[in-house]
Amino acid sequence: MAQAALRLDTDRRAAQTRMQDIQQRRNELSQRIGAAKAKGEDSAAIMAEVGLLKAAVQTAEAEELAATTALDKMLAEIPNLPADEVPDGRDAGANVLLRSWGTPLKFGHPPRQHFDLGEALGLMDFSAAAALSGARFVVLKGALARLERTLAAFMLDLHTREFGYTEVAPPLLVRDQALFGTGQLPKFGEDLFVTTQGLWLIPTAEVPLTNLVADSILDAERLPLRMTAHTPCFRSEAGAAGKDTRGMIRQHQFSKVELVSIVRPEQSVAEHERLTACAEEVLKRLDLPYRVMALSTGDMGFSATKTYDIEVWLPGQDTYREISSCSNCGEFQARRMKARFRTAGEKGTRFVHTLNGSGLAVGRTLVAVMENYQQADGSIRVPEALRPLMGGLEVITAHA
Repeated sequence: MAQAALRLDTDRRAAQTRMQDIQQRRNELSQRIGAAKAKGEDSAAIMAEVGLLKAAVQTAEAEELAATTALDKMLAEIPNLPADEVPDGRDAGANVLLRSWGTPLKFGHPPRQHFDLGEALGLMDFSAAAALSGARFVVLKGALARLERTLAAFMLDLHTREFGYTEVAPPLLVRDQALFGTGQLPKFGEDLFVTTQGLWLIPTAEVPLTNLVADSILDAERLPLRMTAHTPCFRSEAGAAGKDTRGMIRQHQFSKVELVSIVRPEQSVAEHERLTACAEEVLKRLDLPYRVMALSTGDMGFSATKTYDIEVWLPGQDTYREISSCSNCGEFQARRMKARFRTAGEKGTRFVHTLNGSGLAVGRTLVAVMENYQQADGSIRVPEALRPLMGGLEVITAHA
């Protein structure tokens, strides 16, 4: 790709040079035409050459535009560069465990997965959802629907009241430019849903939240900006055929509380740790065991320069599964969005740094609560931190 980009850049520069040479020649000929007319001489031959040069300029302009368009398209598909400390590796096998919290419970019965629990309670219906919308959807009812809503409210209250995030209710439909700014377009268009009007359903609230500072110059004193939103998210899961086909782990529509930070460059490393800690605190308050992994170069997302994945323990699967991905994108997204800041007393501007993370994926948190708080009779205890928001309900049963 680097060689192809170099060739396109060479073609673009060559076209620009030809245009400059042609324009210089046209200027010379224009002067000669003026001089010839002043002397009463015939200038038809000179004017004919000027006409030919006009066509040559148009050709060179078209060549430059084609080379520039192709180069921009190619550069737009190049991912962010990983930070020096990111583990080197081809895939998730090279990820590094940073820390773990909590001890997985030992059950006196074989732990069941969330879909078995939810269907047995009559509060989780995948068949009805499939009849309405196809695969990878779910209908939640009664206490489970309320529990999902309660989890989102719990997360928002924690992030806004204790961690200083500003709650935002953003649009769920965005234009191409917003998805380009955060890096989903053009490379990952197949993973998204688009309307017949050309608007895209958001795959994450990161897109509208981060783009709130697009095409702007912020005062340095306003930074950091910290925003959170609870939204539905929509993903086609084009690359996930056959993966997690049962249950709520990987769906086309899901709910998520997102955290976004806009900071000065010198703040981003510390902000990454802070944002991750905010997401971790949700799991601590819910008493859900988890671990934090530093992703390798081969497992990171397109826009990230460094990423931590938070993985929650799911006893029904007997494994840890991702519940949040917290990324420092450096100035990568800011360059695409043209998001800058200016320090008082300085003339120039600099690009902001952007960070994002789930705080948390609500559906996956519901899964984790169901599996970690299940009881032998199939009922589900409500975490103590959520009981006030659940009207004092302590146990979810088939009648809840």
